Amino acid sequence: MLRTNQAFLSCAERLQTGEHARQVTVKTFEPGARFIRQGEQIHFVYIIREGITKCYIREDNGKDYIFEFLGKGEITGELEAIRKTPSLCNIEAITPVTAYVLPGVLFLQLMGTDSDFNRIVVEELATRIAQTCIRASYQQIYPIEYALLRLLMLQADQQVFFSKKDIADYLAITVRSFNRTIRQLREKGAIGMDGLHLDLSRKELDNLLKRYDV
Repeated sequence: MLRTNQAFLSCAERLQTGEHARQVTVKTFEPGARFIRQGEQIHFVYIIREGITKCYIREDNGKDYIFEFLGKGEITGELEAIRKTPSLCNIEAITPVTAYVLPGVLFLQLMGTDSDFNRIVVEELATRIAQTCIRASYQQIYPIEYALLRLLMLQADQQVFFSKKDIADYLAITVRSFNRTIRQLREKGAIGMDGLHLDLSRKELDNLLKRYDV
């Protein structure tokens, strides 16, 4: 749910203090700021140093679909730099965000000359493909209740909290469907009557999730 990448974070810190220090800058973004906009040509790659962002596509009907929540060390803008195309999606700060900013030309240069940097980029892209496949499979196989419970469990484990709309957009459902699912889970005693906190022990939650596998 919340992706992080310590290897990229360490790599960015190294770049900022090494021979490319003058080309690597640091920028801050307030919550709600979109620093990458869907459909626009971008010339920079961002590596998040602090904070949480959401990566989403806005459909023609105005609805949003969130791919991932990105945290420390996550890179964005790399696909556009590699493919030399306009941005596929929006990147928006949810919390105050600080990011390392690399010119696209520097990113491509490092891809060709820095084997460690190249390896980290390739591993990141491979991990994203794998996790997208896993997420797509359980969203197809399991009901929304299951997906929402998994999401709330991860949210509790990582101590991060997202708005109702962001959770609905991540699950690709309407807020109305989200509210209906929350009501059903409250009737089962899985979620507290106020807020979105889980009202079960970890063992009880694991047993409840196993019921969907039957």
